[in-house]
Amino acid sequence: MTLLRRRGLFAVVVTLLLALGVGSPPALGADTPWWEPTARPAADSQIDVTGEPFHGTDSQGRVRGFVDAHNHVMSNEGFGGRIICGKPFAESGIADALADCPEHYPDGSLALFENVTGGSDGHHDPVGWPTFKSWPAHNSLSHQQNYYAWLERAWRGGQRILVNDLVTNGLLCSIYVRDRGCNEMDAIRLEARKTYEMQDYIDKIYGGTGKGFFRIVTDSTQARQVVAEGKLAVVLGVETSEPFGCKQILDVPQCSQADIDSGLDELYKLGVRSMFLCHKFDNALCGVRMDSGTIGTAVNIGQFLSTGTFWTTEKCSGTQHDNPSGNVAAPAEVTKLLPAGVKVPAYDSGAQCNTRGLTRLGEYAVKGLMKRNMMFEADHMSVKAAGRALDLLESANYPGVLSSHSWMDDGWLERVYRLGGFKASYMSDADSFAKESAGTRTLRQKYGVGLGYGTDMNGVGGWPGPVGPDAPNAVKYPFRSADGGSVVDRQQTGQRTWDFNTDGAAHVGMVPDWIEQIRLSGGKDTVQDLLGGAESYLRTWQATELHKPEPNLAAGAAASASETEWNPFTSYAAGKAVDGDTGTRWASGWSDDQWLQLDLGGSRTVGQVSLDWEQAYARAYRIEVSDDGTTWRTVWSTDSGDGGLDNAVFSPVQARYVRIHGVTRATKYGYSVNEAAVYSR
Repeated sequence: MTLLRRRGLFAVVVTLLLALGVGSPPALGADTPWWEPTARPAADSQIDVTGEPFHGTDSQGRVRGFVDAHNHVMSNEGFGGRIICGKPFAESGIADALADCPEHYPDGSLALFENVTGGSDGHHDPVGWPTFKSWPAHNSLSHQQNYYAWLERAWRGGQRILVNDLVTNGLLCSIYVRDRGCNEMDAIRLEARKTYEMQDYIDKIYGGTGKGFFRIVTDSTQARQVVAEGKLAVVLGVETSEPFGCKQILDVPQCSQADIDSGLDELYKLGVRSMFLCHKFDNALCGVRMDSGTIGTAVNIGQFLSTGTFWTTEKCSGTQHDNPSGNVAAPAEVTKLLPAGVKVPAYDSGAQCNTRGLTRLGEYAVKGLMKRNMMFEADHMSVKAAGRALDLLESANYPGVLSSHSWMDDGWLERVYRLGGFKASYMSDADSFAKESAGTRTLRQKYGVGLGYGTDMNGVGGWPGPVGPDAPNAVKYPFRSADGGSVVDRQQTGQRTWDFNTDGAAHVGMVPDWIEQIRLSGGKDTVQDLLGGAESYLRTWQATELHKPEPNLAAGAAASASETEWNPFTSYAAGKAVDGDTGTRWASGWSDDQWLQLDLGGSRTVGQVSLDWEQAYARAYRIEVSDDGTTWRTVWSTDSGDGGLDNAVFSPVQARYVRIHGVTRATKYGYSVNEAAVYSR
């Protein structure tokens, strides 16, 4: 694709991209302490942090440190290789690593993405090392922010866990200048490989294999050991729009269960331990949490170009909602890409929920993550999809759920914490972050959890700007890191010195400065919660690894029912609700008083019944148990059933028989259950 073939085409890309948003430490040597590299290149960035990093655990065996739960260290390798300019490392050194994209030379006038997103006024100095006159900057969305030495500074300032989300988008790649193909899984493989190469590069600087601060980990035990050593545990995740090729075209899935299984197996072998199932565009797995305003309209057009359909919305059934899609016009250049006669739909302002939820393939993928003891990312899913996914996790008591950068309705937060999951908030300005944290502190205290942040560096999101040197919360240099282990001064790379008060969050190395500003913004409690983030994240991960599915006592059980709907072509017999196939179902007669009875074959401890309702569900029903199938006692009931996947949890009892007794139908039809499961808990 020739560079700048059409200025309007690149405006599309620009607008869409705006949304895409081991032992103890070695003994001190005579010459170099363990936390300092022994062979850093002569020409390189400074760290400007002194003192030994905090390491070890407290008296209760808990680690301390910050968690960046959402970063894109290698996104320069995604999107066709030319969206993010510069690399996080280069064997040949910093001049090669921190170089602008070729099309940005000589004066930035051809850098349309950079120019339109606010990083410059139509021109910028493309030179990185050693001058850095124009970039990186808090509002420059196309330049590298994760250079290894800047990550090193974040680590030295107290960060102990980094989630590197491998990321790309096939559509954006296809319409922007690129130097490689657009297959999303190919990009994920490359980014994973480059992350391991970066670990090797840092090891060489630190004197040999395993000696560097940047340690890729694949289980919580490794991660806990790395953090206790005072180093940075790096976890691989995936955030992409078409995982395993699971896009949809005109509502037809382009992947199968076999694709999901092989894709998850491959990702696990690569070291990936957490992932998103959808991102920005509806796909064959789930509907997305929509974007708003001009960006939302542009992304909706991107959705149409990718899938052949626009978002469809409906009134939300609960208090949670997606972002309103709005009726703001997209730039003319974007709209012109639509086929003749096709227009973005007008949306009802009262209908803020995506009609698309979690598909059957999506449910299979969620169960696939659970089967492999991987962590599930709830961000970017529509309310309908996230709610159903949480239902599935709750039915299995599965703790491995994450919200890593404020793209989940906080109405789900207690469900996340109740399961044992972890939350990180987007790296917003210090005042806003402290205020948001205060609003959820009571809930965190209830569940005894810490807090993380998601910087989303290299993620085209925008970062906190400068507050000015005279602001009440202006950082005073030098300052002591929040963990007490180091002293932090202004950061210098080449001829450029960054000051958080005048530059904001220009790159990931400014994270310690940002945390100090949070403290000065009245967020002392927030900083303490952040210091507990590493421990909380590791607890979620460990619980995920240790999770073993409870046996379903109802699988294949003898089943009977009050009545069964008759159909000459399809059986709706009671046994269809316990055959392990969500594509079959029991359907009752069309009256209120109906029941489904399960014989567990002997006395069992029963403490949970999960019901996967078809569209015909019960508004009111009760769970009854019996020892003999004749005398029944109620152990759980509701008069506010809402369909979907219900999890009835009650104090465990001994019983042989379990009966789901319908009291009031929610529809004019009967009761219809795709699958019923019984657990001991």
